[in-house]
Amino acid sequence: MSAEHSHDHTGGASVTRLLAAFAITATILVAEVVGALVTGSLALLVDAGHMLTDAGGLLMALAAARLMMRPPSARRTWGFARAEVLGAGAQATVLLGVGLFALVEGVRRLTGDAPPEVAGGLLLVFGVVGLLGNIAALLILAGGRDANLNLRAAFLEVAADALGSVAVIVSAVLITTLGWQRADAVVGILIALLIIPRAVAILRVAGSVLLEATPPGLDLSDVRSHIMGVEHVVDVHDLHASRIGTGMPVLTAHVVVEQGCFQDGHAPQMLDALQQCVAGHFDVSVEHSTFQLEPPSHSDHEHAHHP
Repeated sequence: MSAEHSHDHTGGASVTRLLAAFAITATILVAEVVGALVTGSLALLVDAGHMLTDAGGLLMALAAARLMMRPPSARRTWGFARAEVLGAGAQATVLLGVGLFALVEGVRRLTGDAPPEVAGGLLLVFGVVGLLGNIAALLILAGGRDANLNLRAAFLEVAADALGSVAVIVSAVLITTLGWQRADAVVGILIALLIIPRAVAILRVAGSVLLEATPPGLDLSDVRSHIMGVEHVVDVHDLHASRIGTGMPVLTAHVVVEQGCFQDGHAPQMLDALQQCVAGHFDVSVEHSTFQLEPPSHSDHEHAHHP
């Protein structure tokens, strides 16, 4: 027995925001590649690499958002709700690789005898252009960043880009005013240190969803206690909770109820009570819940089950 709900993941709004952010990011990417070639800056090259992964990531996010709009079918009963998690995981994996490369290359340049000459004035111009573009993309994505993991990953990538652009500007100022060429390598390392933790955080969330871990904020011991507190409930077993996608928790359980509930027609009321219990008593509202109601004698016919 289960509750029926629509699968609305705000895919249309996601597509619009992501498309606009992609157009801005692709423009900045071209500008930064040209700037890195002209100035010889590692910081700008690393930021351009970051922008390249962002552009690819935003394309993946766009594809995921489009897939999320497809309705469920007999073959895919949840539709493509988990596409957002796969897209975010792919973005974060590429981002982590770029961050590690930037860290290694930055250390190599910082410890070398003669760091490459960097044109500070031009570097400043390209840093400002990148920052302005990133701010525009952030404003577009900000309103929808809490809608799902896909948009959150995109927002965090662009936010890291904006911080990277700030670091590039600082590097350009130091090179221009003090002639400290190693500032470029230091900024490259700082950008890497901004990228890596965000990539790891998104990978952890994506992995948690894919491994069907219990949603954060939902304590199964507390859920069990609440269910046991419902009148006529005798026992609960095979209690599971996971997420199909972000903002889409699901819960299933076998609930043993008094034998009389099946004889006096009370079972439908029991189902309503159980679904209301998990939908309103916890920090995470579980609207997709499935309960199997069983009489006490049913345990003799079941295989071994989970607690």
